[in-house]
Amino acid sequence: MFTPFREGAVDVKALIATTERQVQAGIDFLVPLGTTGETPTLSNEEKLLVFNTVKEHAAGRPVVVGVGTNSVHGTLANMELLKDADAFLVVVPFYNKPPQRGIYEYFKTLALATDKPVILYNVPGRTGTNCEAETTLALARDVPNIVAVKEASGKLDQIYQIIEGAPAGFSVLSGNDDETLDVMKKGAHGVVSVASNVAVREMADFVHAAQQGDWKLAGQLNERLRPLFKNLFVEANPIPGKAAMARLGLMENSLRLPLVTALESTEALIKETLNQLWGEK
Repeated sequence: MFTPFREGAVDVKALIATTERQVQAGIDFLVPLGTTGETPTLSNEEKLLVFNTVKEHAAGRPVVVGVGTNSVHGTLANMELLKDADAFLVVVPFYNKPPQRGIYEYFKTLALATDKPVILYNVPGRTGTNCEAETTLALARDVPNIVAVKEASGKLDQIYQIIEGAPAGFSVLSGNDDETLDVMKKGAHGVVSVASNVAVREMADFVHAAQQGDWKLAGQLNERLRPLFKNLFVEANPIPGKAAMARLGLMENSLRLPLVTALESTEALIKETLNQLWGEK
C-alpha cells in the first residue's frame, strides 16, 4: 500500500479511503509499511498510525506489515512496535551484503522471537543481496512460522525451484506484477502487488482467476494490465504509482525525499496508461 501524505504528514483520510477501496474490490490481505509505502521515511509514531488505521478499516482482512531493517535489533523493535499485525513481511537485510548462512540465521532468529507468521521478502534489486533458493527452502523446512516468501528477484528459475521444493503449507508469492501469471502457472499462490493500489478490482479478479485455474480469463486480464505493470516502474516505485493515484483523485501526488514527484514524461505515460484501462482520466 502507498502511504498518502498531505502537507508533509500522513493523510489519514486518504489512507482510510484507499484501504476501504481495496477491501470493497475483493483484496485478500493488506500490506502497509512495505517498500511501496516509503516506510524508511516514517517515524515510529507514523508507522503505528498507518498500521492502526489500516487495521481498523480492513474489515477483517489480514494485515501484513513490513518490519525489515538491516539489523536484528531494528527488526525486532519494529516487530514489537507492530505486534498486533497478523503477519510480518521481512526483507533480506540491505546494505550489509550478508552471506547465505547470515541470511539464514537472521531470519531464523527473528522467526523464533515471535509466534506470528513470517513472510520472507527477496528483492535483490533493492537490497544488493539475493536470497538463494536453497536458503529459502531451508528456512521453510526448519522454521515452522516462516510460512511464505515474496519473491521479487526476477530469477524465474530460482522461483520455480522454490515452488517445486517447498514443503506443504509454504506459499510462494510473486513480488513482481508482470511475473505473476507465469509463476502462478507453475504453482505460486498469488502476488504482493504494486498495481493493486491502482487497479485493485482488476488485480483481484486476475489473481482469483489464476487461483481457480481459469487461465483464459487470467491471461486476458494479464494482457489488459500489462502496460500498467510496466509503466508503474519507469521511475522508482512508488513515484509513478503516486502520480496514478493522484490522477484518480485518491491521494495527493506527494512523496518524501529522497523520492520526488514524477517527470512530466512519466505523468503523460501514466495518463495514457489509465486511459487505456478505463477511458479518459
